[in-house]
Amino acid sequence: PNPFNPRTEIRFGIPVVARVRVAVFDVSGRLVRTLLDRDMLPGHHTTVWDGYDARGRAVASGVYFYDVRAGGFSTRRQMVLLR
Repeated sequence: PNPFNPRTEIRFGIPVVARVRVAVFDVSGRLVRTLLDRDMLPGHHTTVWDGYDARGRAVASGVYFYDVRAGGFSTRRQMVLLR
């Protein structure tokens, strides 16, 4: 769901074995947290962002972006956190 509180699921699919990186960025482009960075099997996958940064601190309400990169594919989507 968008907006979300307190967590959101990020769903994606990959057709072949690939290194997958899912990361969350703030509106300034700074990395907030890397959710996944590993080799994954083909299929549909889900990861969760709970609104916390890499240090375990709750982030402020606002607009954030998540990047999904797998092999040569990448996409960036917007999400809104409301606390």
